Amino acid sequence: MSSLTKEQKYIFSVIRDASKETAQPAYVIGGFVRDFYLNRLADNKELDIDFVTVGSGIKLAKMTAKKLGTNRISMFKTYGTAQVTYKTYDLEFVGARRESYDRNSRKPVVEDGTLKDDQERRDFTINALSWSLNEENYMELLDPFDGMNDMKNGIIRTPLAPQKTFDDDPLRMMRAIRFAAQLDFQIEQETYEAIKEMAERIAIVSSERILSELNKIILTPKPSKGFSILFHTGLLPHIFPELHNLHGVKEIDGVRHKDNFWHTLQVLDNISETTDNLWLRWAAIMHDIAKPATQKFSKEHGWTFHGHDGLGAAMTKRIFRKMGLPLDERLRYVQKLVRLHLRPIALANEVVTDSAIRRLTFEAGDDFEDLMLLCRADITSKNDNKVQRYLKNFDEVEEKVRIVDEKDQLRNFQPPIDGLEIMQLYNLSPGPTVGKIKNAIENAILDGEIENTREAALEYMEKMKLIQNSDF
Repeated sequence: MSSLTKEQKYIFSVIRDASKETAQPAYVIGGFVRDFYLNRLADNKELDIDFVTVGSGIKLAKMTAKKLGTNRISMFKTYGTAQVTYKTYDLEFVGARRESYDRNSRKPVVEDGTLKDDQERRDFTINALSWSLNEENYMELLDPFDGMNDMKNGIIRTPLAPQKTFDDDPLRMMRAIRFAAQLDFQIEQETYEAIKEMAERIAIVSSERILSELNKIILTPKPSKGFSILFHTGLLPHIFPELHNLHGVKEIDGVRHKDNFWHTLQVLDNISETTDNLWLRWAAIMHDIAKPATQKFSKEHGWTFHGHDGLGAAMTKRIFRKMGLPLDERLRYVQKLVRLHLRPIALANEVVTDSAIRRLTFEAGDDFEDLMLLCRADITSKNDNKVQRYLKNFDEVEEKVRIVDEKDQLRNFQPPIDGLEIMQLYNLSPGPTVGKIKNAIENAILDGEIENTREAALEYMEKMKLIQNSDF
């Protein structure tokens, strides 16, 4: 196979020889074979290759490691699997097996099996493709479920009845959607209907496994495809009810608002055209998450969602915790963008002050460019003239920010005098007085009253008598 690299051919030939010496038939199976025919091997950054053998996966792995001259081997005797690391490749070995499941668990009862048994337990026909590594039919394609034809037609289909495949492991429902989104395939109708029928079964799957698939959907070129299928199959309310709750349009006195669910998916697609940053994409998902909770109608103003930016930032933390997302600087980054996403449009006003610009750039810091990407992505309308008008407004905002930032250099603003120095200079003890003085200096700089220098700050403190008037 000319498209395989010299190194890959070498690895396969070594495993062929190891297979012969151990008297265990061996096969390449799964994602590597699939991606070879889809011309996606270059996208496989981790270079994982799965091998199945009729016999002991650990035994074949040991022989392979010996022949490759590597001692980097990990064995998992409980599962009968092993991993050999060779250069940049992770080679996974498992004995062919058949599986049976308890309906309340994703952990199967495993028995030794044949290659056919192992292919039947695979999730989709395109992942059951296999190459023989045996001398008699070396590198022959073994395709018992017509996976090649499914790839040709862009179809996601289960090898066995989809009800059985999903009942055994409900996570496969999300994997079907993830592959459809990643590959831009369609889910075969019977498989699709089975997901709709069995959506509630996702409840037995751990949040960690669900999140892994969800993040892969978010990182696809057009994430709305995956989320749309999650919505229409009924999986979304089980895994992300807050996003599902954005769906719907209310009407009072003939006044309607846009459907915030479909708007959010459009914003997510828009941002995905400009960045592969997972957390910026999460900010797009979360930016309007609090609109249902803040929705109000008045005859004077129609539908409003006042405060959805601040409440959305608070909801983001709760949702991250519930879903098992990180509660570190990545959370704080998403919260910041959600909290600030309405601010830049106000700066398009011709009479906006330099102070307002300083405060936004100060609060956004190094994330200002990402904030503007989110704001631009948030412009969704069927009226192209309206979209272009708003984009022009943001061009003007960015120009105003550039001018003020060049003059003041406040993007990474740090007060010129810290709390420790204030205490030393004026013999103060730690307490609220020190914080009030620091805030007063900070506000004076951001409002343009004084320059961002130590000398100006000291002069300001003396002039305003901040120390004597600690309630300033």
